[in-house]
Amino acid sequence: MKIYSTLFILSILLVFSCKPATENSKEKTVEVPTPTKYTLTPFAPSKEFNDAGISGITINEGTFDIQVEGDSYVLGQQTTDASAKMCANSAKGQHVHVIIDDNPYMAKYESNFDFEIADGDHYFLSFLSRSYHESIKTDKARVAFKGTFEANTLKETTNIADPMLFYSRPKGTYVGEDTKKVMLDFYLLNTSLGNDTKVKVDINGEIHTVDSWQPYYITGLGMGENKIELTLIDAQGKAIDSPLNPVTRTFTLKKNAEAQM
Repeated sequence: MKIYSTLFILSILLVFSCKPATENSKEKTVEVPTPTKYTLTPFAPSKEFNDAGISGITINEGTFDIQVEGDSYVLGQQTTDASAKMCANSAKGQHVHVIIDDNPYMAKYESNFDFEIADGDHYFLSFLSRSYHESIKTDKARVAFKGTFEANTLKETTNIADPMLFYSRPKGTYVGEDTKKVMLDFYLLNTSLGNDTKVKVDINGEIHTVDSWQPYYITGLGMGENKIELTLIDAQGKAIDSPLNPVTRTFTLKKNAEAQM
């Protein structure tokens, strides 16, 4: 009897051990994070220019006159912490960035210069820049408006009320050591970044999101042409309905000067 009882128990155990999984059984899955090619690292705090400002601007018959004020900031001088930043730096020194609509900025090292601008309405932004192209992000260090131009002359200006994002850097061609750390910098109007508003940074199709208005190092970029698209987004990740949003720019990295020819 004991032998039969033991065999019966073993047969029951085998039946249950071989029982297939029920429909309610769930397989455990482990999510593996997608590796990223590029890294965004915030800049360390840069030299401040608390008294630097743009007190006014006139544009008449293609001649721009930007009134720069302040004792601490001088156009054409090297920013004192430029070597510590270890990114592209202009040998010509500090300068003014002039951005018209969503076009690449013009760098101007003197306050008076000539430039042709097409007739019509344009969004206009000008801000003071350090020698390594980082914007000075204070209200008095910039001038922004929507202007009506005719015959290379500013005829009328309107205050910009909408939130706006202007692309600044990267721009142009980077060679040699300058390719290792490329600075991302943009300019905001009528908005701040945080939980409700962010900037989506699309680097060659790879998406990053930043919620602090400051410059960032981009590392991991490959040689050749690269593309960045910046989009001002809301808390749900949707593009904010604002002028010139999003904005896209391409730039190029070269290993050496010979490769640039």
